[in-house]
Amino acid sequence: MRAFQCRDYLFEIFDRLSEEHQCSVDYLINEAMREYARSREQTVTSVGAESQDLVGSGLAGASPVASPSIDARPRPMLTPVPSRRPTVQPAINPLQAVTVPPPLPGRRPSDMASRRVLMLQFNGESIPVEKDEFIIGRGVRTTDLAIRDGNISRKHAAVVFHDGAYFMKDLGSTNGIEFAGQRVESKRIEEGDVYRICDYEFRFSYQ
Repeated sequence: MRAFQCRDYLFEIFDRLSEEHQCSVDYLINEAMREYARSREQTVTSVGAESQDLVGSGLAGASPVASPSIDARPRPMLTPVPSRRPTVQPAINPLQAVTVPPPLPGRRPSDMASRRVLMLQFNGESIPVEKDEFIIGRGVRTTDLAIRDGNISRKHAAVVFHDGAYFMKDLGSTNGIEFAGQRVESKRIEEGDVYRICDYEFRFSYQ
């Protein structure tokens, strides 16, 4: 057994072929070298035969043509150099570079222009409602206003913007929403409305 040097990309080819044909890399390399040597022997034989024909058919008085000396040793395979094409950058039209940002999903430009700003007063904080669906509940990752209380459902209620108005909507919670002492499923939010969820108070106003 003798070791030899093999370029990385050739070894990767042999490795891939061994998986496809279910055989070892050594077997493929030996077969490739054997096939190369066989093709070299055929080339040497054919060239030698042509040289003998030339000698036999030479003119009278002419000196015989000596057969060329041919090296039958295997020659290293040359690595093809991949051609590199220059990268051409497309011309940029300055008029196309200036674009208008699209509106937010679910919002029409007319809605944004005519919408009043709704403010939610909760625990001494003033929170602007800037979404079409503002979720209130216990879940930290699934709500916009998280209340860590076991009596609050994960998604308890939502402030929904629909047809130019805001609504307070119950999301199928266990303890529900109260307005003026009555449980409500959905109600349009008016200026100064106060809603209760369990022991918490939610006051709304417009700006």
